[in-house]
Amino acid sequence: MGDAYVGKSTPRREDARLLTGRSRYAAGVRLPGMAHAYVVRSPIAHGRLLGCDAKAAWAVEGVLDVITPADAADLFLPCVSVAPGQQITSYRVLDDAIRYAGQPLAVVVARTPEAARDAADLVDLELDELPAVIGAERAMRDDAPLLYPDWGTNVVTDFTLGDADCAAAIEGAEHVVEMTFRMARISPYPLEPRAVVASYADDELTVHISSQAPHHVREHLADAFGFVHDRVRVVTRDVGGGFGGKEHVYPDEALACLASIRLGRPVSWTESPGDRLIATLPARAATHRARLALDGDGRFVAIYADLIGDLGAHPGNTGASTLAVTATLVPGPYRFDRVAVRVRGVATTTTPIGSYRGFGQPEGTLTRERLIDEAARRLGIDRIELRLRNLLRPEELPYTTRVYQAYDSGDYPLALRTLCDLVTPVERDDGRRRGVGYSCHVETTGLGPSMEMKDAGMLAGGYETAILRMEQDASVVVSSGVTGIGQGIETALAQLAADRVGVPIERVRVVLGDTAATPYSSLGSIASRSMTIAGGALTEAAARLRAKLLAIAAHRLEAAPADLELAEGVVRVKGDPRASVPLRELATSAWRGWDLPEGVTPGLEERVSYDPAGYTFAYGAHAAAVAVDPETGAVEVEGYWVVNDAGVLVNPAVVTGQIQGGVAQSIGMALTEEIVYSDDGQPITDYFLPTTREVPDIQVVMLQTPSPHTPGGMKGVGEAGTIGPPAAITNAVAAALPEISERITDVPLTPSALWSLLQTRPSG
Repeated sequence: MGDAYVGKSTPRREDARLLTGRSRYAAGVRLPGMAHAYVVRSPIAHGRLLGCDAKAAWAVEGVLDVITPADAADLFLPCVSVAPGQQITSYRVLDDAIRYAGQPLAVVVARTPEAARDAADLVDLELDELPAVIGAERAMRDDAPLLYPDWGTNVVTDFTLGDADCAAAIEGAEHVVEMTFRMARISPYPLEPRAVVASYADDELTVHISSQAPHHVREHLADAFGFVHDRVRVVTRDVGGGFGGKEHVYPDEALACLASIRLGRPVSWTESPGDRLIATLPARAATHRARLALDGDGRFVAIYADLIGDLGAHPGNTGASTLAVTATLVPGPYRFDRVAVRVRGVATTTTPIGSYRGFGQPEGTLTRERLIDEAARRLGIDRIELRLRNLLRPEELPYTTRVYQAYDSGDYPLALRTLCDLVTPVERDDGRRRGVGYSCHVETTGLGPSMEMKDAGMLAGGYETAILRMEQDASVVVSSGVTGIGQGIETALAQLAADRVGVPIERVRVVLGDTAATPYSSLGSIASRSMTIAGGALTEAAARLRAKLLAIAAHRLEAAPADLELAEGVVRVKGDPRASVPLRELATSAWRGWDLPEGVTPGLEERVSYDPAGYTFAYGAHAAAVAVDPETGAVEVEGYWVVNDAGVLVNPAVVTGQIQGGVAQSIGMALTEEIVYSDDGQPITDYFLPTTREVPDIQVVMLQTPSPHTPGGMKGVGEAGTIGPPAAITNAVAAALPEISERITDVPLTPSALWSLLQTRPSG
């Protein structure tokens, strides 16, 4: 008999409150005596704060406190991912050295948000402005202004991965395609802005925050303030999207905590819409110079990429790890004799770079897949055939790449063949040029194992712990340190527990998002790991709990555990339903310590920590059909298709929704989204998110190859949708405009950018 819940599109239990106005967001927390904070930000990109006169601000009615850099001189936040040679491993929450426009310089706290904002406008900043440096390549020049003069350079890290003889292999190859790609700086843009309510009382700090990783936040706040960890509680209820932008604690959030500590009353802060593009950490900004080498038969010989990443004013929580992930996935799902990657992270006078859904993988996929399409065009080989010729075959897995990634399981060629059967090009005579583009990728999921993370310079662990308890009434409680951020994890964990224990899903409650009630999770819900790692821990805990129930029942029924089954609220002898004991009766006896077999302890609670033996690698193939208006450069995505394999699917509807949402986001990366800075470091805050007009119907087909690592066979899927679209869409545009194909390298492909390429195409 199959599972009742796992593999079924069970409606999300979260939606009942999210869609009826009963959700619990951080900005909606109201506490007695709560004050409101407003952050004063730097109007310049580079310089020093010489003075901060708050006299006029203090005169505003209702002002309770003004915090300046001198009041927070010892308050630092850590860099969790530290790259080779990185000289900064922590940064000041309030710094009088200014390195980006929007940097926090002071905080005003008042009884009302309006008073705090009015007073903030009256804080008089004395500034000594220095030249800005915008763009990583410009910052690497010998004459560039230095953000950290003691270094003598703006390069934060410079390291290589892969084969030392890769360059020689490329030079000796019959065909070489060389191109340079540029990815714009873009922003994770969750529906719910960042928010925090901090309350300090009785030597305890309680923090309500919109976060993907509440234990991560607790750890960093406790260390920043010198508190015993047990005296800090972090509560994350509902989170209206994170996408990587809420995986750690920010300076402005720590400052709200400082204000509460100073005042002894709750303090609330919510990011204003105008601050989002300068305060929430952006991502993606990178330049890739890459070469693909092939032999005369179209076999991939080698690939090399020189990655230059704009890290912004200082390494943030994630440092240069986005670039490192790009480097490790440059080969993608293909077979290469040689691979090498150089990584350079550079400081500029812009907002520090952070995480965004996909975390370096869309960038690497764009570079590799555009090189493959261009190679196919130049060699006269069908682009699908070229890919199939070089894709790793199922019998070659597991397979360790030249840049140390141990791919676990899958059928990469099947994904591409299945995709090709789905694609239906649009045929319409309206003066626009049309094309279809393809991309293939491998996705790193299930961020773990803990010792591998340590070796990679990450100051965090990758395991997850599940606590599974059956109460006396046979209801079940699941407690996990991962967090619900819109990905449906509350429902999926309930499905797993219901099936693996053997109870109706209505009898399962899932507890998330409170460090006082959930087991420690170093990373929380990031990096497509919630279902894989937390679900793996829960699967093992459920097996133990079920085994204990059967052992107790076997003792009561004088039968062997192997002869018993758990179904319909009872444990019974197989083939003899009269020989049974109600599950509720078993649970009550277990908690009372009645009639237990020798060696079995009272209670029904299992705590399991699961540290994965290796990463899991999901994979997929994407196709986009586009129409290009040559008169305006406007691109319309008319159709989109995805084939994805995320291992065993706990809830197919949730998985499909995750992929469709990811595709929609990454259409923005491909066509519209970009944070632009003026030469003096001022952000231009026009920012164009894709709307329903830009997002077509997205058809998703799922394959299922279980992971050999994960109990339950799951792989991650949270980032799958974002990885393929920039490559598939740019390949589609190149197919529609073959005369400028080799120059279609940068994203976003805005109408003005594409129109300019069309106007300057080579003659003849």
